[in-house]
Amino acid sequence: MLEEDIELLQTKLAFQEDTLEKLNMALADQQKQLDRLTFQLRHVTDRLRAMQPSDIATDSEETPPPHY
Repeated sequence: MLEEDIELLQTKLAFQEDTLEKLNMALADQQKQLDRLTFQLRHVTDRLRAMQPSDIATDSEETPPPHY
């Protein structure tokens, strides 16, 4: 009886260790993905800030023609 209980506990412990290792790997993968996405977002944000405004005036900025 005692040996069966010890075997059961060892089996449960092995399963828990395996589950923890899988969770740890999943967390590490998610962190890498988050780092990659953060880098990409920073790059896109920097590119948007660096874009030159258009030389074409909007309708509200356009001066009316002289015949008005």
